[in-house]
Amino acid sequence: MLNGLPAMDTGRARRRLPNLWDLFAFGLLFTTLILIFQGARETLAPISVLQQDPISLDPARLPEYALRTTLRMLAALVASLAFTFAYGALAAKNRRAEMVLVPLLDILQSVPILGFLSFTVVGFLALFPGRLLGAELAAIFAIFTSQAWNMTFSLYQSLKTVPAELEEAARSFHLSAWQRFWRLEVPFSMPGLVWNTMMSMSGGWFFVVASEAIAVGATSIELPGIGSYVALAIARRDLAAIGWAVLAMLVVIGLYDQLMFRPLVAWSDKFRVERSVGASAPRSWVLLAARRTRLFRRWLATLAALARALSRQRPAASTRRPAPPRRAAPGGAADRVWLALVLLAVLLMAWKIVAFIAGGAGWPDVATALRLGSYTLARVVVLVALSSLLWVPVGVWIGLRPRWAERVQPLAQFLAAFPANLVFPFVVLLIVRHGLSPDIWLSPLMVLGTQWYILFNVIAGASAFPGDLREVAASFHVRGPSWWFKVVLPGVFPYYVTGAITASGAAWNTSIVAELASWGTTTVRAHGLGAYIADATTAGDHPRIVLGIAVMSLLVLALNRLLWQPLYDLAMRRTRLE
Repeated sequence: MLNGLPAMDTGRARRRLPNLWDLFAFGLLFTTLILIFQGARETLAPISVLQQDPISLDPARLPEYALRTTLRMLAALVASLAFTFAYGALAAKNRRAEMVLVPLLDILQSVPILGFLSFTVVGFLALFPGRLLGAELAAIFAIFTSQAWNMTFSLYQSLKTVPAELEEAARSFHLSAWQRFWRLEVPFSMPGLVWNTMMSMSGGWFFVVASEAIAVGATSIELPGIGSYVALAIARRDLAAIGWAVLAMLVVIGLYDQLMFRPLVAWSDKFRVERSVGASAPRSWVLLAARRTRLFRRWLATLAALARALSRQRPAASTRRPAPPRRAAPGGAADRVWLALVLLAVLLMAWKIVAFIAGGAGWPDVATALRLGSYTLARVVVLVALSSLLWVPVGVWIGLRPRWAERVQPLAQFLAAFPANLVFPFVVLLIVRHGLSPDIWLSPLMVLGTQWYILFNVIAGASAFPGDLREVAASFHVRGPSWWFKVVLPGVFPYYVTGAITASGAAWNTSIVAELASWGTTTVRAHGLGAYIADATTAGDHPRIVLGIAVMSLLVLALNRLLWQPLYDLAMRRTRLE
């Protein structure tokens, strides 16, 4: 007895009281909420504050700029997740929608960020006249366009490659479509989706200059953020300021890696498909701290219980027979009508686009765009091939070793986030001083932000690779080239294809940055479609902007239909053994 209470009751009461880990968790939570509230409040200010308080290269302003940039990227990430689950699930589960949505996604991921900004900035500003919120939404939408497509492709690939035995188990348990989605398909997709979300966050950093320092025709807006800081530093040729910007990026990436992505990677590891005891799991000190809390953990348990209850919802007729295996429905009259409607819509849009282009561009412009597009196409194919040769073996090695993945994760995020603009001073000086060809020496800038899509997806595939298959290979003494070509590469192949597709689309997108490099008043340009679109955007020449985007979209669709789609089909056939 203790003060009239049994010792067991006293111990139970103490376990309900907050501990030091609860104080840490609540302190971290409320600090984050305060920072979000402060940044959100500033977005409601009049747009005139941009002239009253212009961008400064004072390093003391970088914490504020870093906060504003990070909040924009997080807002875009939330929108990207919502888009991913809606668009990716519909494309994977509805065959007729897939016929339209997947090619459309190919086009969307290849449209340069300046192409979106050219037509959306004025609209967002008109929605909130005289308010900073319109410009903020334009920047968030621009960042969204650099994040969403990669995540959507990842979810789509995972939903299309769920192993047949898992789907058979879901049918045996009489799971409804809603239950199968949340209790089988989403958990199966989590490892790949988490790594691609990480890559998408880094992809937002890569285009942060274009999204915050907006220059479209007569419209020029510089939002407070690291992107505008970098743009001003490049214009003034201030290497010290660029160094401070790199340091600020490194700190921010390290913080959200530790506080957000490392816990997500460690949490998603439990969704790996395993039939035996796997290798050591990823660790996260934040996740460990959350598990050591008392009050905070109970709140999280309540939220988890609500999520599980929602995922268990099913129709009232629970005694129905299990759904038959999914098979491609045979073509019929409904399919022919649907194809006719899609074709009619495509022709109508093509006619509208051609009419718009014809208002300001002629056949010589079309020939020029096609010629420049062939140059950019050659760069994309060569760079994706070289990136694959380099990063597939590295990604497999890292993904099969969780401890190394923990160490490499923040470094890979930083390198993937490193904007090509920060390399401009060195590249421009190198080309000018030594009289080098911009067509060759600007090309590596395109791979700065694209190669990581391949690395991150291969790491995700290797991390999700079943440990029992590795044990079987070891038992049969499968080593050397046979281990690579018969064991690991077939296992990560679907993830690689997803990474290669998004890398290819990102390379087209990056061409607007990589084919036109400036340092102060010195500008070097390569011959390519990216430079063509960038010049048209700066001039506010909308017919030529649309022409460049249309040619780029056609080339991307041709590349995807001839190369990536057959590889995607092969990946699905090898993964889904039905």
